Amino acid sequence: MIGSFKQKIFTVTTIIALVLAGVSGNLWAADDHSHDHNDHQESKEFEAGSFIMDHIADAYDWHITTFGVKHISIPLLIIVKSEETGWHFFSSAKFHHGHDSYKGFVIAHDGPYKNKIIEVLSTGEVVRPIDLSVTKNVLAIFVSMALMLWLFLSVAKNYTRRAGKAPTGLQSWVEPLIIFIRDDVAVSSIGEKKYEKYMPYLLTVFFFIFFNNIMGLIPIFPGGANVTGNIAVTLVLALITFVITLLSGNLNYYGHIFWPPVPHALKILMIPIEIIGVFIKPFVLMVRLFANITAGHIIALGFFSLIFIFGSIHVFAGYGVSVVTIAFTVFMTLLELLVAFIQAYVFTFLSALYFGMAVEEHH
Repeated sequence: MIGSFKQKIFTVTTIIALVLAGVSGNLWAADDHSHDHNDHQESKEFEAGSFIMDHIADAYDWHITTFGVKHISIPLLIIVKSEETGWHFFSSAKFHHGHDSYKGFVIAHDGPYKNKIIEVLSTGEVVRPIDLSVTKNVLAIFVSMALMLWLFLSVAKNYTRRAGKAPTGLQSWVEPLIIFIRDDVAVSSIGEKKYEKYMPYLLTVFFFIFFNNIMGLIPIFPGGANVTGNIAVTLVLALITFVITLLSGNLNYYGHIFWPPVPHALKILMIPIEIIGVFIKPFVLMVRLFANITAGHIIALGFFSLIFIFGSIHVFAGYGVSVVTIAFTVFMTLLELLVAFIQAYVFTFLSALYFGMAVEEHH
């Protein structure tokens, strides 16, 4: 079964990753200021809000660790188009953690373009260039895409080699999830006769969200990126579901929207409601995934911040609260493991439900 979906999964996954890379790089690129400190800033009081937001935000480099005042990070590729000099390709290391400018480009620290690349033109005007940079979230998307391709292609080969035999290894982990998505999500929501053509997308979106949710909980490279907590990512996923739903809609689906089966006196009221509902559905998909993943990270980081808050009052207070804080942080992390699966399931289930409503025949 996996082998039959292999090529479709490869295509859909690649398209999603490329689209997400472009949108995330253009709209939501930000510099991670958690490692943008100098000696004076190191002496400032701990700011929980900045600490939390810096860890859930996107960045133009990937911060690995800090030794004293030395920050170790992976520079990423900057791709920007100047209004005066055209396209530029260079390493984010040229910015020196946001301190320096390079060829007229600089990372803004305030104003409407805060934490994004801006360009200072020869006239002195400040503009936002076309920005397709490979940010931290974009790189994490490509890492998860590579892991998904490796997983599915490996399992497909095992099915070819072990035809007719019981699944082992990765097969025994992946097959129950695929059967679960097929039987309890696709078939139950779309129907036995029409579910198959939607399976490649449903499997792709489920494993894409699930993989990135799990990787976001891993604090070391290549984990730690807040991909599914980035609203640009959830926006693209919701738009893909929205477009597939509209393209799949039959006469019965559009008939319910533009001429609902209610008394004529109510049609004037129901038609606008039905049209608004078409756009509310993908909006709900986008916000639900973004809000739940982001909230989980914020709560866990909030508990962790208590150590430094109490530590700034008195060192023993920091040590004392650390026991309780670490316990709550571990609990939240375990809870987020469950949420990682639930949110992937909910997004996939609602997508399948919308597809089922679009292809449902008139009874």
